[in-house]
Amino acid sequence: MPSPLLSAEDAPSYEHLYYLNEQELAFFQSQTGIQNEDDLKQHIMDVRTEALKVTPYTCIKAFVYTKLIASRLPAYPQAIQLGIQRKGAIWLDIGCCFGVDVRKAVADGIPAENAIGSDIHPEYWDLGHRLFRTTSKKFPASFLGGDAFDPDFFRMAPPLESPPEGPPPTPATLSTLTPLNGHVSIIHVSSVFHLFDEEQQLELARKLAGLLSPLPGSTIIGLHVGRAEKGLRTEGQVTRSGNYMFCHSPDSWKELWDGTVFQKGKVEVKASLLTPDELLGREAAERGGLTSGRSVAQNLLVWSVTRL
Repeated sequence: MPSPLLSAEDAPSYEHLYYLNEQELAFFQSQTGIQNEDDLKQHIMDVRTEALKVTPYTCIKAFVYTKLIASRLPAYPQAIQLGIQRKGAIWLDIGCCFGVDVRKAVADGIPAENAIGSDIHPEYWDLGHRLFRTTSKKFPASFLGGDAFDPDFFRMAPPLESPPEGPPPTPATLSTLTPLNGHVSIIHVSSVFHLFDEEQQLELARKLAGLLSPLPGSTIIGLHVGRAEKGLRTEGQVTRSGNYMFCHSPDSWKELWDGTVFQKGKVEVKASLLTPDELLGREAAERGGLTSGRSVAQNLLVWSVTRL
């Protein structure tokens, strides 16, 4: 779920930012079945137009959802390996939007029946089926629509020290996130934390920690806007709420997870700041309009939290 900015009316000004590199093009051609590049572009544009009627997120306007973000994270290969090798491992994508990263994980070996997307806007998951020209039968990953801060949808639980009793729930039978507490092996959450203030970020972190399986290697991976020093991002634009974005630094992010959310020494936390150039490659960042002076998100906090 990307960061909101401005209104839907300025979407046409972002259309020149459409760009797929070789890997992204191959993925979307394979997943949609549309081989002609012009036809594929028009198809992606059409779905984007419908998505912006739901909420005009900047990352939808600027096609960031086409960048296969999860697969660019340093911890992604280990997460995929865990999801393949651990029997019944559940992969959960929080703020999944169209489910692009869920589909990439499935393409990379995660069993679709063990993959779950979750977003506050269920319309995005439906648009994901339109984007990839699938149905729930053709792509049987599960979707749970709801607000992560709503206790009726997602009740907070403390991190477990030993595996929960009984088998994990079957994803397809669920309607909320709460039954997954203690059962999720891999959580991906990108472009979500920076939507919230400091207190809400801590609450969300605690909730995700409760979801995570206590088995060694269970991991949370993601990225969002960060700063060299923890605080309000006054160097950037204000959000639609009229406030500056609150951002953690690599050091404060590590301290949050190792010692506050989890007991000290229970997890390994890796966090670093990357520029869009470093994450996407210079050509992709330039053609995607993410280089200096053109991006709200100049520094990206790239991170992983792994149970020891």
